[in-house]
Amino acid sequence: MGSNWWRGAVIYQIYPRSFQDSAGNGIGDLKGITARLDHVARLGADSIWLSPIFTSPMADMGYDVADYRDIDPVFGTLADFDALVARAHELGLKVIIDQVLSHSSDRHPWFADSKKGGAKKDWYVWADPKPDGSPPNNWQSVFGGSSWEWAPERGQYYLHNFLISQPDLNLRNPEVQDEMLDVLRFWLERGVDGFRLDTVNYYMHDDQLRDNPAMEPDVDRWPPVSTYDMQDHEFDKNRPENLDFLARMRSLLDEFDDRCLVGEVGEVPHRALEIMSAYTAGDAHLHMAYSFDMLGPKFSPDHFKNMIMGFFNAAPDGWPSWSFSNHDVQRHVTRWAKFGAPEAVAKLAISMLASFEGTIGIYQGEELGQSETDLLYEELTDPPGLRFWPENKGRDGCRTPMVWDGSENAGFSSGKPWLPVKPPQAARNVAAQENDPTSVLSHYHDMLAFRRASEALRAGRSTFLDLPEPVLGFTRDAAGETLTCLFNLGSEPVDLPGITGTPTGPVLAAEVTKTGVKLGPNGAIWLR
Repeated sequence: MGSNWWRGAVIYQIYPRSFQDSAGNGIGDLKGITARLDHVARLGADSIWLSPIFTSPMADMGYDVADYRDIDPVFGTLADFDALVARAHELGLKVIIDQVLSHSSDRHPWFADSKKGGAKKDWYVWADPKPDGSPPNNWQSVFGGSSWEWAPERGQYYLHNFLISQPDLNLRNPEVQDEMLDVLRFWLERGVDGFRLDTVNYYMHDDQLRDNPAMEPDVDRWPPVSTYDMQDHEFDKNRPENLDFLARMRSLLDEFDDRCLVGEVGEVPHRALEIMSAYTAGDAHLHMAYSFDMLGPKFSPDHFKNMIMGFFNAAPDGWPSWSFSNHDVQRHVTRWAKFGAPEAVAKLAISMLASFEGTIGIYQGEELGQSETDLLYEELTDPPGLRFWPENKGRDGCRTPMVWDGSENAGFSSGKPWLPVKPPQAARNVAAQENDPTSVLSHYHDMLAFRRASEALRAGRSTFLDLPEPVLGFTRDAAGETLTCLFNLGSEPVDLPGITGTPTGPVLAAEVTKTGVKLGPNGAIWLR
């Protein structure tokens, strides 16, 4: 795809534990992924993104890294990884891997040394207690409770934005930055095409350890399940000094051809667009930022319009990455169930997403119209679900195994899967859909092919149209091509008088009439 291949690309996210098991132990692995890459290539993706595969005790399923330069044995070996990269490149797929630089596992040798006050004593964030023994400030962990944990070996608290077993690295320390840049170089030299930077806005903390202010209550979600959401996170993340470290990362990647950095910006809407814009403006920091703004319950024309316009107004030369599902949120077919039948919502969703300006992400299984798995408490593995059940059922429901066919365990494994494959999910399998022209999978094939063939959809600028609810409409313009894109986000038909053009692409429940355009329930149409 040449330089800047990531602009307008389709990135397919693979959750390694749940994609394909080649060993029969019920856990997906690298050899299994390699064997299934043809599916991703046929779908029309440009790249894969692998969630963490590094050595880890798996307290947070790999987001707690104990060795940044090796593969966890449950997934395979470095040789297996090299074979995966080679096969992906043969198929024309780029390879992006997760990098968790904000924190490590407490099992990492660095942390053991830091707790003892050794050579790496300043590699993590340490602070003295208040005179009464309480934590240094009011900062809260994403997973609940204080983000400070007492370490009697050292007589200080250490910072953990997530689990107690995930101590935060002190990226204010130049030695830690140098080490992490060397980690990135290690994987770049193995042929990876880019990095998805986990929690990229968490890298720096306020050096004065000031208390976070309270968050303005949101009537739609108050009180929240976790105390974390009661704070406006001004001081424990989002620090301006972060940009200097991102600039060092970008300089490293610029030493290699056609590589990219995409940062996950986990932040509330009033600050998310500002952070995404700052991190991607110009060419000195991230190539693109990954937004949470479309991963929630909101499903309205104004919401999607405001997110896209808000980003490009703030950073005209920046670049976003949009997704509707990933490994951290409820699957969007379930999340938006009240807006239409599952298959109709699934087809409408990819029709919209593939028409948005930016790079787009697809999470494994969504091309099947996959729904959230309903799990029992005793089936859970995810820490937030185990702690906050039933108000928060955790993330396991979107992480259940990929379903390939109608055989036992849906073709995922010959052994007992680490999370169950249940009948509602097994029914939406690849084999049952791949030869059905009316299936969700077929529509994904058609929609991604349409996007790839259209310069306007891949690279065109967006102009939003003033249309009645619940219709989302905009034009995309590039290289002399103009497409009008219209989507009915509701479950009732809508007439749009006065709009004309020639239909193109995989139209859904829509037509051009003598007087305008008629959109059926969850309909979509593109007009030249």
